[in-house]
Amino acid sequence: MLSGSLKNQATIFQHSMQLIPAKPLWSNYSDVWKKIPFGTFYWNTIKISVLSTAGSLISASLAAYAFAKLKFPGSNKLFMLYLATMMIPGQAIMIPQFRILNNLHLVNTHWALILLHLFSPYGVFLLRQFFVQLPHDLNESARIDGCSEFGIFFRIVLPLAKPALVTLGIFSLLGSWNDFLQPLIYLSKEKLYTIQMGIRYFQQVNGADYPLILAATTMSLVPIILIYLFAQRYFIEGIAVTGTKG
Repeated sequence: MLSGSLKNQATIFQHSMQLIPAKPLWSNYSDVWKKIPFGTFYWNTIKISVLSTAGSLISASLAAYAFAKLKFPGSNKLFMLYLATMMIPGQAIMIPQFRILNNLHLVNTHWALILLHLFSPYGVFLLRQFFVQLPHDLNESARIDGCSEFGIFFRIVLPLAKPALVTLGIFSLLGSWNDFLQPLIYLSKEKLYTIQMGIRYFQQVNGADYPLILAATTMSLVPIILIYLFAQRYFIEGIAVTGTKG
């Protein structure tokens, strides 16, 4: 991808052993910003991804704590029913979702995309696996000291769940950042487009401008790569811990 972003349209499909061309075209990167409002698309993607990831972490952590630590009648059955929604293909609920959001007048707004990513059965499952492994004695000791359930959740459980939260945050951010289908369905105004929709501008009727597509894609990956590099310790620890049966 990086190699192709530094070539022109004529040489991009030529077989070469050189990763970096002899005369790299760094101008491809500036051309991306000149030909489309890439800055606007970038900001839109950041806003949607950050808000949807934050909302997903809040909703998933609260639900996971309830399923793991608050025993109530039918909790296990309700949890299994909630997980069963993961087996429903997204295409099967696409039209009902659109009708609901259209009735709420959220089509052609970023809130439509944010709401669709707020609730994650997989996120609830991932965090519940972690919360189940935490000793119940911690909760009981805090209750004896007069701490409320929300106090236990925010002061004890969440600080211990940092690796699992970072893991889920990376998954949620990556899914929202790379989402193309939902913006294509709900957004029709250019000023609301995300990066993935903006890249489509380089797919013209007479052919695709592959060097600019690859240059735009390379720039779109920079935040994801940086986040992973800084959070990889927590990410690997979270995968190891949440995959261990308590």
